[in-house]
Amino acid sequence: MQYTIVGLGEILWDMLPSGKALGGAPANFAYHSQEFGGSFIVVVSCVGNDEFGREIISCLENMDMTYEFISVDKTHPTGEVSASINKEGKPLYRIQEEVAWDHIPEKPLLRELAFRSDAVCFGTVAQRSPVSRMTIQKFVGLMRHDSLRVFDVNLRQQFYSREVIETSLGLANVLKLNVNELLVLKELLGLRGDERTMLNELSRRYSLRLIALTRGGEGSILYSGGIISMHDGYRVEVEDTVGAGDAFVAALVTGLLSGCELKDLHNKANQIASFVCSKHGATPRLTDEIKQLFT
Repeated sequence: MQYTIVGLGEILWDMLPSGKALGGAPANFAYHSQEFGGSFIVVVSCVGNDEFGREIISCLENMDMTYEFISVDKTHPTGEVSASINKEGKPLYRIQEEVAWDHIPEKPLLRELAFRSDAVCFGTVAQRSPVSRMTIQKFVGLMRHDSLRVFDVNLRQQFYSREVIETSLGLANVLKLNVNELLVLKELLGLRGDERTMLNELSRRYSLRLIALTRGGEGSILYSGGIISMHDGYRVEVEDTVGAGDAFVAALVTGLLSGCELKDLHNKANQIASFVCSKHGATPRLTDEIKQLFT
């Protein structure tokens, strides 16, 4: 069965020490979902009417991904992010403001896509502007009740608020966050207790089907319906961690759609995330061995 999977939000150029690379968490998520095969993958975003925007369209075309849902804004430039990598391989971002993906327009074509989508991944960054926030929230709100609606918190700089986080949690049925983001949510939402207690409270309060908590070098936790899965992660020589979380989410979505059991799903997601950490940039080509995890 072919599923329709959507990355909804920012698409941009990551200006990395190693050079320019296609980026944006929803776009990275879509790329990895495409690599797993067997689904129709869509990026919904906006680029500028400039050379960088045309290069993004060309990149999607070269990856055999549709660009039908990439709007072109004649007023605002294509987004860029300056990224440096620290000693642990973790990226430090400086995100350009007032760019094309801050102005993702609502279109009838998007409403039709929302009705037929099986899964979406969205975050907080593209919701920093009123235009894109309205488009994203309306899109997710129109999706079928049985669809996967993944809120990848992805907190960056000052581009989030309690209101955006709570609204997004109310729209989602899957949550992905890291330990630092959990601490922010603890403060904003008044959570108490240890990690497991907070995950249980988030699951109960927002009727979440699954929560994924990534813990850097200490692995990850999946929490679903009171059942918890712990994984220590895989030890690899880290080049950088750019895009590892996006690959993790792509694996979760692909596995959930294909009916993987929790423990097996967790193991596969960690394999893919560790592979991405061992390579430069967010979207390295996956090996045949990695791709076959879901075939």
